[in-house]
Amino acid sequence: MKRAITETHFSFAGQSGFYKGKVRDVYHIGGKIMIMIVTDRISAFDVVLPSGIPYKGQVLNQIAARFLDLTSDIVPNWKIEVPDPMVTAGHFAEPFKVEMVIRGYLTGHAWREYKSGKRMLCGIPIPEGMKENEKFGKPIITPTTKALIGHDEDISKEEIISSGLVSESDYSILEDYTYRLFQRGTEIADKLQNMNLVRKTGKSC
Repeated sequence: MKRAITETHFSFAGQSGFYKGKVRDVYHIGGKIMIMIVTDRISAFDVVLPSGIPYKGQVLNQIAARFLDLTSDIVPNWKIEVPDPMVTAGHFAEPFKVEMVIRGYLTGHAWREYKSGKRMLCGIPIPEGMKENEKFGKPIITPTTKALIGHDEDISKEEIISSGLVSESDYSILEDYTYRLFQRGTEIADKLQNMNLVRKTGKSC
């Protein structure tokens, strides 16, 4: 049985830095290249559990690599190659300090906030009378801060721009990318669902 890989200790030629995240170990090479190793560590509610799950890292890494390829025509990304199932090598880039969360349905965190009585999420009004998992008339973007330590926090578009986290022009680009990526993901999910129905029924949809 394969042993879970929960930590790495590499020393690469030209290595200029190292960052250990909750799940990923990231090696910086000369300030230009990143070697990202997706370990088998498990993070839940901002706590890294003591035991990992074998193959979890390579599954996560390969899913990410697949979708980077499927969306590279929409937005340029950092990936160069995947030399190992658990490893992606890519360009070093300075990230925006926000996470662009887009929601098509009232579920998860959004539902918990709604259930508690809130009708505004990240500056976006949500109608009265909605039910859990109900589809929004139009997908909504509910950004969060991207915390290095601890919880990400909800933040509005206006707060992001006024605080200088992202300029107004850059935010417009991020918004456009987010809607287009969501549309691509929806199309892929619909295609996979239809393929699954064909397998089950033997009939095309």
